[in-house]
Amino acid sequence: MDATNVNELNERIKEESSFVSLLKSEMNKVIVGQNKMVDRLLIGLLSNGHILLEGVPGLAKTLAISTLAKVVNTGFKRIQFTPDLLPADLIGTLVFNQKTGEFVPKKGPIFSNLILADEINRAPAKVQSALLESMQERQVTIGDTTYSLEKPFLVMATQNPIEQEGTYPLPEAQVDRFMLKLRIDYPTREDEHEILRRMGKGIVPEVNTVVDVDKILQARSIVNEIYIDPKVEEYIINIVFASRKPSESGLDELASLIEYGASPRATIFLVQAARAHAFIRGRGYVTPEDIKSIGMDILRHRVIVTYEAEAESITPENVIQKIFDNVEVP
Repeated sequence: MDATNVNELNERIKEESSFVSLLKSEMNKVIVGQNKMVDRLLIGLLSNGHILLEGVPGLAKTLAISTLAKVVNTGFKRIQFTPDLLPADLIGTLVFNQKTGEFVPKKGPIFSNLILADEINRAPAKVQSALLESMQERQVTIGDTTYSLEKPFLVMATQNPIEQEGTYPLPEAQVDRFMLKLRIDYPTREDEHEILRRMGKGIVPEVNTVVDVDKILQARSIVNEIYIDPKVEEYIINIVFASRKPSESGLDELASLIEYGASPRATIFLVQAARAHAFIRGRGYVTPEDIKSIGMDILRHRVIVTYEAEAESITPENVIQKIFDNVEVP
């Protein structure tokens, strides 16, 4: 792509992404100080990627997702995952109709647009596995019939990392289907003060709808047009391969620390998320900084460290940071 085309695309992206600042300002009426989380929710929405949010209770994870649904004016369902939840409670089941003598489908709460899977690790594997088809193929099978899910369809799941009693670790196959895994941290002192002022009276501010579903779907098609230079594509490949075969990338010290590297989904998601990251910043091209900014959230749940690494308190984040520090930036 020549410079003229890139400039034209840049101008077009600036114009098409103007709704992003409106959307963020509405979200910020309710969500204080979690700018990174709001950014990542937008990236998931624009690049059609599911999000796993991990953090201690009370950090506005659930509130952020429900607020996003109001601002975008789209369907929203909150599913509280519990140990006694059944797959049918999620996707629906066949119910016998006595009048017609036939079984008819009764659709579950998964048939919506934004799905909040609250405390997803509280349900056993058979329930978590019921989400796999909907997350990957955007469809649900009840009995012999397969139903397509409406667009946009996004699963945003939360889990509490500090409470292990009565929880079930997510299967690797499901974790890999989440585009992003976010670690939500405590707010700063200034943000905490602002939360006190706004929420101290127990009243949640009202938000307005600023964008509709059609606009989001249109933005998605434009995000796919954002330019990625071949050198930046090579940078993405180098990062992913460094997580699989660190010795070949000159990172011998990581070879004994990595059990499994990032899957091909990591490559695809890095490209898609980097494009969305550029879009929300009003740019028509991807830079290495986009990759670095989004990379940790894409890779932290895809790189699995060895027992030796765990024994030395080395986390996947430590390994990924080492990769980003050592892979040459174009």
